[in-house]
Amino acid sequence: MADTFDLTIIGTGPGGYVCAVRAAQLGMKVAVVEKWPSFGGTCLNIGCIPSKALLHASEMFEEAAHSLPQLGVEVGAPKLNLTAMMAHKDDTVASNTGGIEYLFKKNKITAFRGTGSVAGQGKVVVTAEDGSTTEIETKHIVIATGSVSANLPGIEIDEERIVTSTGALKLDKVPENLLVIGAGVIGLELGSVWARLGAKVTVVEYLDRILPGMDGEVAKQFQRMLAKQGFEFKLSTKVTGIEKTESGLVAHVEPADGGEAWSIQTDIALVAIGRLPYTQGLGLEEAGVEIDKRGRIVTDGHYKTNIDGIYAIGDVIAGPMLAHKAEDEGIAIAEILAGQAGHVNYGVIPGVVYTNPEVASVGQTEEEVKAAGIDYKTSKFPFTANGRAKAMLASQGFVKIIADKATDRVLGCHIVGKGAGEMIHEVAVLMEFGGSAEDLARTCHAHPTMSEAIREAALAAGDGAIHI
Repeated sequence: MADTFDLTIIGTGPGGYVCAVRAAQLGMKVAVVEKWPSFGGTCLNIGCIPSKALLHASEMFEEAAHSLPQLGVEVGAPKLNLTAMMAHKDDTVASNTGGIEYLFKKNKITAFRGTGSVAGQGKVVVTAEDGSTTEIETKHIVIATGSVSANLPGIEIDEERIVTSTGALKLDKVPENLLVIGAGVIGLELGSVWARLGAKVTVVEYLDRILPGMDGEVAKQFQRMLAKQGFEFKLSTKVTGIEKTESGLVAHVEPADGGEAWSIQTDIALVAIGRLPYTQGLGLEEAGVEIDKRGRIVTDGHYKTNIDGIYAIGDVIAGPMLAHKAEDEGIAIAEILAGQAGHVNYGVIPGVVYTNPEVASVGQTEEEVKAAGIDYKTSKFPFTANGRAKAMLASQGFVKIIADKATDRVLGCHIVGKGAGEMIHEVAVLMEFGGSAEDLARTCHAHPTMSEAIREAALAAGDGAIHI
């Protein structure tokens, strides 16, 4: 006899496990299906969490070499112990994935190990590694299987010399040269890790700019900062192939619009051109679930597919491929299925690049506001004029606020600076309540803090900032 549940979720990444916990809190009998040995999906196992562990560790290594002496702390030249750094990364992953297992037990969520597939309306089949199967009867099914790294045609990923983010997180030595293909978030973050540890990093990007989708002014200024850190950029350039040799790799590149080709010698090539929804082997086609031209599951405003009882969230549907976006969708669908009014405000989803300095944004870019025909104003404040930033040797970057010229309502905020990923949320809260730049400017901020720069940028949207 098949097991019976109110809700079965395929995938235990941020969207899946949060959906499971919220549904259990709301009184549902919940099952999850996971094919990996540990819960947490890409984010916790081979993405967000391990990359942040290495980003932090490599930043500390760089600070020990360059910043501490200026602060009067003399410790001598730091010595890299890459094995210990990787162990810290692995311990961090184990702690986080173990935490999810605890949450499942606490909330009485049943976990099935194996590959889940939809066997029709209200049925999920779990196939274990040994080939045995278990059938689950369920009122609702949520697909939360996430995404996988995209690849370039003709390039074979071996996760040793030609790697995705997965391989770049477990290199056993610092490469002398690292080629990063793609100037998006993943490529720049992992490029930063290995650049701090001593690699010469070259970034090849097909477009004429880095960080596509982010505010253009921010991306331009940030590129200059990375160039000062040693990054070399080849924009409007494409990689046509990578040749493996005994001494390393030879990447064949050429201008994106055609022209004379050349080659780049490197030790490691990181392919970071984006991610694709993971929907293979889920039985969706057989079940009649609609998939769009980009491989995403088509859903309505309540995450329902064209088949009753089947829903989808996270990277497998439209929208930014962000863990926190998936989490919010997981909470929303759980609440909707429980008869509540689950909702996600897609206009206020922050995005962060965890480099040094960090880049954080929420809301619209200047390009998007301009394209929408909105009469807007921008205001900025540099961290060079912020007292706390000077004291911390963190004066790189600025805060940029975009507001409606007629109403003063904040439409977007973009921050380049140390801790930008933490600071962006006060603007996110402001925007959730439809707040204005004046509302932000009249909110008292503790002194001295980096966050004062946000208030100063808001003041600049009115009569003018105080400290510049």
